[in-house]
Amino acid sequence: MSNAKKGLGRGLSALMGDMDAVPTNKGVDVVDITELEPNPDQPRKTFDDEELNNLASSIREKGVLQPILVRVNPRETTRYEIIAGERRWRASQRAPIHQVPILVQVMSDAEVLEVALVENVQRVDLNPMEEAESYARLMDAYGYTQEQLSKTVSKSRSHIANMVRLTKLPDRVAAHLREGNISAGHARALLSYPDADTLVEEVVRKGLSVRETESRVTPPPAGYEAPAPKTPQKDTSTLALEQDLSAAVGVPVAIQDRGNGKGTVVLTYRSLEELDEICERFGYVG
Repeated sequence: MSNAKKGLGRGLSALMGDMDAVPTNKGVDVVDITELEPNPDQPRKTFDDEELNNLASSIREKGVLQPILVRVNPRETTRYEIIAGERRWRASQRAPIHQVPILVQVMSDAEVLEVALVENVQRVDLNPMEEAESYARLMDAYGYTQEQLSKTVSKSRSHIANMVRLTKLPDRVAAHLREGNISAGHARALLSYPDADTLVEEVVRKGLSVRETESRVTPPPAGYEAPAPKTPQKDTSTLALEQDLSAAVGVPVAIQDRGNGKGTVVLTYRSLEELDEICERFGYVG
């Protein structure tokens, strides 16, 4: 636990932006690409082929411009384990190049997972299930609290709590979320539904929105007639964008389209602390 708390909140920029400020085994070195292997606890499990091919083309032309962050492999001390930069390592193999620059650091298992999580969350590289499982692992295996995780990844505590709940999803729902067939909003609506595995197939097959999914989960009472909508219903793309913005900002976001390319984006905060977090995220310091 002491190692985990020491690294908590240090941030990826501190680890990779100011190399002299962090203890290392040695400076930037160049090693054979075969001496590196991925971290088995890396939060990100899927890598887009097109992105890797584009990065490989860049590496083929310009080389690897940023060192890969590694530590001595705790299971095989003659090799290195990747902390941050697995995408560069994979693309380098496709380039192909035989040697890559590395920066060796001394880190605990908890710090390795923290840095990998921060790197991927900041770059929006994780799908919701990967993000949720990483938070849960830091909490269960290393004793992190939601407040500590909130500071580490710059997300609200409510976002952390909502994401961790996704680890309780039934297998089929979790698989669809991991593959991008449904959003985190769909998944949360299905969390407490008794036959979620069956309903999720209907959601995917019919392309139901989050609101339509929620109506399947909690149908109106018999004889209920919904009032005529006072404003136009939002389309699926707008609802999905609201979900994505809410996840990014950490508070509920509503988009109100007035037509002619004009509209309003409303951020709702539920405490002064959340308001402070919104201000900090947009670079305002009062």
